[in-house]
Amino acid sequence: MSTPYPFTAIVGQDDLRLGLLLNAVSPAVGGVLVRGEKGTAKSTAVRALAALMPEVPVVPGCRFSCDPVSPDPACPDGPHAEAAGVSRPARTVELPVGASEDRLVGALDIERALSEGVKAFEPGLLADAHRGILYVDEVNLLHDHLVDLLLDAAAMGASYVEREGVSVRHAARFLLVGTMNPEEGELRPQLLDRFGLTVEVSASRDTDERVEVVRRRLAYDDDPEGFAARWAEEEGALRERIAAARVLLPRVVLSDGVLRQIAATCAAFEVDGMRADIVMARTATALAAWAGREEVTADDVRQAALLALPHRRRRNPFDAPGLDEDKLDQTLDEAGPPENSDGDDQPDPDGGGDDDGGGGGGGGVPPQADGEDRTPPQGSEGDSPSPAPEGAPDTPGRPAGGEQQPVAAAEPFRTKMLSVPGLGEGAAGRRSRARTEHGRTTGARRPEGALTKLHLAATVQAAAPHQRARGRAGRGLVVRRDDLRQATREGREGNLVLFVVDASGSMAARQRMSAVKGAVLSLLLDAYQRRDKVGLVTFRGKEAEVALPPTSSVDAAAARLESLPTGGRTPLAAGLLKAHDVLRVERLRDPSRRPLLVVVTDGRATGGPEPVALAGRAGRLHRSEGTASVVVDCESGYVRLGLAGELARELGGTAVTLDELRADSIAGLVKDVTAAGRAA
Repeated sequence: MSTPYPFTAIVGQDDLRLGLLLNAVSPAVGGVLVRGEKGTAKSTAVRALAALMPEVPVVPGCRFSCDPVSPDPACPDGPHAEAAGVSRPARTVELPVGASEDRLVGALDIERALSEGVKAFEPGLLADAHRGILYVDEVNLLHDHLVDLLLDAAAMGASYVEREGVSVRHAARFLLVGTMNPEEGELRPQLLDRFGLTVEVSASRDTDERVEVVRRRLAYDDDPEGFAARWAEEEGALRERIAAARVLLPRVVLSDGVLRQIAATCAAFEVDGMRADIVMARTATALAAWAGREEVTADDVRQAALLALPHRRRRNPFDAPGLDEDKLDQTLDEAGPPENSDGDDQPDPDGGGDDDGGGGGGGGVPPQADGEDRTPPQGSEGDSPSPAPEGAPDTPGRPAGGEQQPVAAAEPFRTKMLSVPGLGEGAAGRRSRARTEHGRTTGARRPEGALTKLHLAATVQAAAPHQRARGRAGRGLVVRRDDLRQATREGREGNLVLFVVDASGSMAARQRMSAVKGAVLSLLLDAYQRRDKVGLVTFRGKEAEVALPPTSSVDAAAARLESLPTGGRTPLAAGLLKAHDVLRVERLRDPSRRPLLVVVTDGRATGGPEPVALAGRAGRLHRSEGTASVVVDCESGYVRLGLAGELARELGGTAVTLDELRADSIAGLVKDVTAAGRAA
């Protein structure tokens, strides 16, 4: 087994280390979600934590790590006779992104269950992680149903496996740690709330600190065992401190004054539900125990808020997590200081003796004022001067060529659902019909590989004609492998929604472009809720560009949309051809994910020879490949040319106006993107 990198040798990352250590002291805190860019020691810190955890006494031979003092009465390997336990190190179990449901929760041998009545159960990763650490890297890329199972087990302390009336339960209590890069997409708010704490990590910008990181890493890579030996004393001290804090934890007093501060803070920041209050109380108690105190102070409450509240304040994927620290301080002051609060003790995440600057208590999430604007992406024009009035001549403060500066998007609204026709087989989502592992049962087939979803009626029907030949004598059914039938199910899939947005001069009227951006923002929010990937292509002037390659991060798409300037000619054909290139590449990368092309334009095409004919040919190219499409008609005014409708017919899709796009619109809208132009 390879030697893990020492926890105390990690440079900086105070918040990350503190969040992990608090969960080591009190697993009831509910785990920690680590958000940050790649290469910031997220995985290193999680794997290093296991070496600091106390050893676990287990029943010999039990696959579910039962405690010999109080074994689980429902353990599938039980009942356990009284026997001396054996100790083993705490485990760190990693859940890969591509894991199946059976790999996570375990699998039942359905064939033996039907023919022999035996509950033959093969434990999954939840059983392996019992009384240890379950680490999920890239948790935001994990399928939603797996995240639901994972968090349900973490909340209940048990895992349930049920297959066609055969049920197995076993204990599953573990320290849950998830890491994610927000650029690859967000977790939905309901799942964010299930993590006790969250910390933001980023690479240090301090030169000396970066040098120390490289120096230590190179030393570890050259001699892992020797490097670990040099940090053995610090590791031992930190291990003892965790054990002492665990012993002290039950004696920590949580006064009524502290509870009032916690409740007032959660109410002031308008977090949903009561889970935040409970997590803050447990975190503040763990902070006091970690500092060696038997009473929670105001500083503990403040630190707990910085760790437990930021991710619970997100209302939609476009909100940046964060907490207004001035408002937090004001709320704590107004709620009144708790009794006997001195605030002198500050938590020390690494136990001292380390020269990496990690002796502070951690600051939770970097401060960010409420309503603070998101930082524009690289290359945006957020610092440009205000746009001149419509029709004004170019000035030194305005971009050349009639280009106008970005305008703010109108308020988003709930949109009607657009879906791809037919039956797909893509990743689980909420948009288009698809064959999935979860959903309503529509039929049965012979299993290909391991049986995962038994179709009981079809299995019995296949086995029934052969009972006499198989010598059936009793009431039991004689079932063989060839009789088993896999249930086929229909659910919903996520799609690739590629937006092609007209940013030309014909769209540049400020009020009109604001409404268009609001509509695209609404569609992005809908894509987030339906678990789609999104991409953004824009066209204006002489060319089209991929403003955002296909990604699961809809907030990145929203940021690019926000900084989108307008002006110039309308190279509609270039935009459609650029979209075709993007879809061609994505079909090679992920052939099972079906695309939905959303073209946002008034249908005009200018610039170059025969721009309208070129746009028509580009549209027919998409149609020939069967790409589902919808054109959002942005034409306004009393006189309408109907060019967007013509484009929709060339694409073989549907045209809808901005008003028809609203879910509460009385105008009719076909929900599926039908091939309305096929008959044309």
